[in-house]
Amino acid sequence: MNGLAQIQERLQPYKAALVNHPVYGEVDRLEALRAFMSHHVFAVWDFMSLLKALQRRLTCVDVPWLPAHNSANARLINEIVLAEESDADGRGGFDSHFELYLRAMERCGANTTPIDRLLAELRRGRPLAEALQHPDIPAAAGRFVRQTFDIIERGDVCALAAAFTFGREDLLPAVFQRIVDELNAQAGGNLDDFHYYLQRHIGLDAGEHGPMASRLVQSLCGADESRWRLAEQTAISCLQARQTFWDEIHLAIRALGPV
Repeated sequence: MNGLAQIQERLQPYKAALVNHPVYGEVDRLEALRAFMSHHVFAVWDFMSLLKALQRRLTCVDVPWLPAHNSANARLINEIVLAEESDADGRGGFDSHFELYLRAMERCGANTTPIDRLLAELRRGRPLAEALQHPDIPAAAGRFVRQTFDIIERGDVCALAAAFTFGREDLLPAVFQRIVDELNAQAGGNLDDFHYYLQRHIGLDAGEHGPMASRLVQSLCGADESRWRLAEQTAISCLQARQTFWDEIHLAIRALGPV
């Protein structure tokens, strides 16, 4: 069994626990979906940070420009960046998937204050660790983002690729999309933007970006068993962090009380 197949096999129990997480059963009304989105948007944001960290390592984003060490890997990551950072917005323009998500939150009435606060603090030059301590930001979201940035700051490119490839956005199951469709009917179409986000992001991930990211991991780890071990450990730690995040979002939704 090659390294990629071995990681995929070992991650199956962790992924199964996430796609069958009870949080999805709690998203049965708009108020619950809004609470979910106000937390989950932090995972959408730090996913972009993982992507840009990979681009910084695998391509040249400096001046004077120098050729990438591996042109094939540079091409893979640049193709993913193109769609994730500047995808068609469904209105004739272009936006990042994070901005599509934020637009969807605004349209359905989800609270954007926490993520807006984080961005505002970062634009003021506050270090991320300090910005995450702001009382507007959910503690669960702060813990999740810090785990991601621990990987980014350690700087190992195999770990970055594993976190990006195995730990992220293929974890919103089909049942979640069906829930959104049902709630959209109740909300008179106010979830159309969120439905568009799900179709674009998850569709691209399954059809294009997932396989491309897997090829990237294969290229970076090669025949080095120590790199494959690090990739596996990183992937497991990311899925465990997502499990904890989902658990805490579940509690936050339950705290809303009955309808």
